[in-house]
Amino acid sequence: MATDEQQFDDGLLQKQRVPRESPIAARPKAHLPDAVLSTLGIFIVLAAWVGITSSGLIRPGYFPGPLELYRELVLLLKDGYKDSSLWGHIGISLYRTMIGFMLGVLVGVPLGLVTGVSRVSGGMISPIMAFLRPIPPIAFIPMAVLYFGLGEAGKIVLIFWTSFNYVYVNAQAGAAHVPIAYLRAARSLGLTQGQLFFHVVLPSAIPQIFTGLKVAMALSWAVVVAAELTGAQSGLGYMIEDAALIFRIPVVFIGIMIIGAIGLCLNTALNFAEARFVHWKGR
Repeated sequence: MATDEQQFDDGLLQKQRVPRESPIAARPKAHLPDAVLSTLGIFIVLAAWVGITSSGLIRPGYFPGPLELYRELVLLLKDGYKDSSLWGHIGISLYRTMIGFMLGVLVGVPLGLVTGVSRVSGGMISPIMAFLRPIPPIAFIPMAVLYFGLGEAGKIVLIFWTSFNYVYVNAQAGAAHVPIAYLRAARSLGLTQGQLFFHVVLPSAIPQIFTGLKVAMALSWAVVVAAELTGAQSGLGYMIEDAALIFRIPVVFIGIMIIGAIGLCLNTALNFAEARFVHWKGR
């Protein structure tokens, strides 16, 4: 059995073995701001782009440089493309996207919430959605052309289906996975079913709904471009396809970059709305 003196010596040795943290290591590490990192990443991409285009490794006309794209963009802003201004092509694509997206949200969110809280409706609708969900929206383009023609209706229906699909599944998941502790606490307070839905289920599902909105918006914007590649006479997808056919490669690159820039703006707008309306998320 160890004596008190031995125990004291052992504790003293253990304290001596613990390495002390140096004052330099204890200081918080300095991190570059996100804006600086983003600017650095863009600069690296531009430098690599200029280096590739000026090296002669790629045949002229196949991969235009930044200066060539800038000149082509100025011409598009001034003269437009095929009897329509550049803003007109952007506007019609945004119009189709927002109409289909809003219709999908108006139908998908309520239906998802209902099937999330109701076992009967969930059991009836969930297998159907599970069957249809893996089918890519682009696969429905021939059917949309067949049933709705080459007009606006077919394109809006495709975007509606894309938006509805992803908004529904996230709303349903948000309503179905409300923490049981919240429900028990609400019932113990005597809340009715309506009060339970609006004060517990809906607030708990809103973060998941916003996740679905962001995914649905991104995919809706992608689908409208794919829909415009077939049978459209306006829009960014039409501009890209037509420019590729006549080998106006700078116009193709400009169209692709505009699509990416608008998609980024739409996602930023939804992130801003989420920060305003779901201010409790992550707290």
